[in-house]
Amino acid sequence: MTENGPDTRAARDRLLWQVTQGSELPALGASVSEVVRMASAEDDSVRELASFLLNDVALTQKMLRLANTASYRTAGGMPVTTISRAIFLLGFETVKTSALAMLLVDGMKGRKGQSVRNELSLALCASVFGRAMARRAPFKDAEEAAVAALFKNLGRVLVAAHDHLLYGRIAELAESAGLSQSQSSARILGCSFDDLTETALRSWNMPDSIVHALAPLPAGMLKPARSRAEWMQQVAGFSASMAALLPRMTDPGKDADSRAVLARYGAALNLDAQGMAELVQAVATEARALRLNADIVFKEDAIAEPVPVPVAPQSVARADPLAEFLMAGDSAAPSAERHPSGKPVQARELLMAGAQSMSEMIASGAGNINDLMFLALETLYAGMGFRYATVCLRDMQTGLYKSRLALGTATPRLQRHFAFAASGNKDLFFLSMQNNADLLISDASTMKIASLLPVWHRTMLPEARSFIILPLVVKGAPVGYFYADRTVTAPEGITPEETSLLRMIKSQVIARMAARVP
Repeated sequence: MTENGPDTRAARDRLLWQVTQGSELPALGASVSEVVRMASAEDDSVRELASFLLNDVALTQKMLRLANTASYRTAGGMPVTTISRAIFLLGFETVKTSALAMLLVDGMKGRKGQSVRNELSLALCASVFGRAMARRAPFKDAEEAAVAALFKNLGRVLVAAHDHLLYGRIAELAESAGLSQSQSSARILGCSFDDLTETALRSWNMPDSIVHALAPLPAGMLKPARSRAEWMQQVAGFSASMAALLPRMTDPGKDADSRAVLARYGAALNLDAQGMAELVQAVATEARALRLNADIVFKEDAIAEPVPVPVAPQSVARADPLAEFLMAGDSAAPSAERHPSGKPVQARELLMAGAQSMSEMIASGAGNINDLMFLALETLYAGMGFRYATVCLRDMQTGLYKSRLALGTATPRLQRHFAFAASGNKDLFFLSMQNNADLLISDASTMKIASLLPVWHRTMLPEARSFIILPLVVKGAPVGYFYADRTVTAPEGITPEETSLLRMIKSQVIARMAARVP
């Protein structure tokens, strides 16, 4: 294969096709652009991000595992069991950037070559540097710098993942001819790594602000930025340089590598030797935790000790007449990690952690009633292992009970149609709200239950085999309910402690709602 000859051009064209048309990267790009689109300034951004993560069980597990590592764990040491709590504790931007990093790693799944691991490791590390620099930013809304830093070496990641031989040839030319990686890639591919990065990000509909932040910087010492766009460009370059140098830095801020970076970026980013040393110390542990969690492991990495946190599976429950449906909690949990229904064996611990998170949110004054309801819903969904969960509230204009928040399988379709009238028919939902009775239906397929199910439930949720109804009654008036179901029966039932915790979670929502009612 000659330098930029027909074979090389064919390899480049295959890469460009894979980026824009292939079966894997466009799907990755859709997920990445969806996360990037979520802006922390929007009222619904936290719930939107949490819902996105919860739709991917593997991504949820990784995020919770990361939140429970020593680098992120709070002083109180209470396990983080919900994505909502992870966002509340770590911050929206930390969770968003970490989620993007994990999506990038998962998008390269199956390509475990050393070059791919090296490039992904650099990307993760650069994102942590970018996030740290965003905290010191002189500009508003600087958090995008962490996203830009994450994708700074995307072109190299793509070449390493899709054409390892070509990646090796570019590195060899750069070393033998004394060229930069950008110059070497341009000479061999006919387009630079930076060009390939821009092609990928534009095909993923990335915001222009992020694409522009990845443009090459002028040579030599940089001056302080005159705009946010210029500052982001500097931070992306600095973060990528620091990520590459971190493994061989012997005395951050003082060794030769550090001094070279400071000479180029120090004045522009208001950074001196002491500041760089402090930055490296803060970033190194966090970057290692992120790399370990993404399963990019190197010999020098210490073994993390994450707290195991189960995540909602696809599960379902089982039933008997109204008094029999009351959550008496007469079953003990077996020793397995999950019951056959999908309910976690440690449901009590997960529910307790969720209830404590809600108490913290209320005490701190953070979040509104929708945030609290979402945290309650997530705790119910993950803690009990349901496949679908929603909170429905009564629409004062139409009188219909409509789904306001939902999690799980087929959420958009179900939430769009999840609305019914309080008709007065003696069905389970009407009886639950009229009697303020928390119901557990362990087996919805029995004749006894079928006769009490409303038509809308049988039509919309024919696959539901077990479910719970937790009515929301404020000052004597039914205003809505929590509903969650599984597609299998749940003969294990609910223990008395779990029942108490579910009622505690519900009562915290009711108390906040009651405070809003004159």
